[in-house]
Formats: sequence, C-alpha cells, structure tokens
Amino acid sequence: MNRTLSIVGAGRVGRELGRRLADMGWRVHTIVTRSGATARAAARSVGDGRPLGRLGPEALEADLVLITTPDDAIEAVARRLARLATGWLAGRVVLHTSGALGSEALDSLARLGAAVGSMHPMQSFARGRRPRLEGICFAIEGQPAARRLATRLARQLGGVPVVISGGAKVAYHAAGSFASPQLLAVIEAAARMLERSGFRRRQAVAALLPLARQTLDNFERLGPRGAWTGPVSRGDVATIRRHEKELKKWPKEYREAYRALTRLQRRLMGR
Repeated sequence: MNRTLSIVGAGRVGRELGRRLADMGWRVHTIVTRSGATARAAARSVGDGRPLGRLGPEALEADLVLITTPDDAIEAVARRLARLATGWLAGRVVLHTSGALGSEALDSLARLGAAVGSMHPMQSFARGRRPRLEGICFAIEGQPAARRLATRLARQLGGVPVVISGGAKVAYHAAGSFASPQLLAVIEAAARMLERSGFRRRQAVAALLPLARQTLDNFERLGPRGAWTGPVSRGDVATIRRHEKELKKWPKEYREAYRALTRLQRRLMGR
C-alpha cells in the first residue's frame, strides 16, 4: 500500500497499530500527542511520522486519520479537527479505536464528507509488552467506506474482522471487561486470600495460574458446561455457605462478588 496515515493520541494502542501499519507499507504522515516530547517518543517507537505536540490541519492531509485517544477525548478531537479542516473531506477515512463508542462520536467530521467508523482490537495492551494481534477479533462499524478499509486493515494485521452495529458497542465492550479486567480482579482477589492463608505471593500466583489456564483450556475444548466444576456445579450448598461465612471476615466486596458470581453461574449453567 502506498497510503498515508495520521495518528492522533499515540499511546500504547496508537503506537502498536502505527508500527504494524508502517511495516505493512503505510507512510505515517503525522503523529499528534499532547506535547512535542511525547510526540517525538511516539514517532521513534513507530519508526516513522512527523511528531506534533498540538493538533493542526496537517493531520487531515493523510488518507487515514486514526484517533487512538482515551474515549472521553474522541468527540472533542473530532470537533477540533472539523474546525481545522480547510475544505471538504471526501476521500478521507477517520477511524477511532474505542471499544465502547460508535462512529457517531465522529459526526462532526462525517458532516464534512469524511467516511467515519471505528476499529477496536479485543486485546489487552499492557505497558511494556507488545500484544499479539494475529487471530484477535477486531470489532468494526461505521460508514461503508470506513468499514471496508477497517476490515482490510484488520485482516492485514492478522486479525479477524467482525462487523457490528454502533448500538452494540457498549455490550461488546462490557463483554471484554468480563473477560479481562474483571477476570484480573477475580484472580487478584484469590491471590490475596491465599496470601492471608499462609502462601507467599509467588506461591499464590503459581497455584492459581495453572488452575485458571486449565479452566480456559477446558472451556475452549469442552464448552462452558463441560468445563464447569466446583460446588455450584455439584449443588453443594453446604460448601457455598461455608465460603460465604468465611468471606464475612473480608472486605464486603469479596462476599458481594462471590454471591453475584454464584448467582451468575446458576443463571448461565441452568441450575
């Protein structure tokens, strides 16, 4: 591809996508962050692009504008770009990478003729570690031209594009929260319980991770019911009550979460 790309808000997601797209042949035109220093650091990380410490009309000179700012800044960035536009934006594609927002956050640019949409990789972008994108779901929505480009980009990044409606984005993002940060909170709660029971931190983590990985492996191979174990699956009410009694000694969120997850097991597994 001999096309140009601007990145607005080059945090972990922006830098990673910028690196990958540059490797695919895209020319990074500009990289915009809140300061010149962070923009220069992002450009070094991406390996291409003119660093800018402020949002200017230069960002709209590229074929694709990728907005990778935090969710609460996307609409304001789009309005700012619309005010900076020097003419009709037909032929330009603007995508944001929010998991929870639809393309309506970019309406100010759509009114100027840009094709707008969103492209969100369902992956965790942790600090200090490059994520795997191969085989990862990319949720895509927006106007037809934006969807087509986002679909092509997702495939070339090695991902699996899934087109959804803008109205489904919040549920989609909440689903990802169940599978990643909420899961992390559950594992961390379990680790702290083991630590109070006499485990060292390393021992607690070493005990829990194989259990969690085996559960996920069973889920993948056997499905949810085949993988289901534990007192709720056996109808062992006495053990559940003992758990709840013990959790009274802990901050209330532990017992509340245990009860909520127990009810959710019963709802989802049919008991």
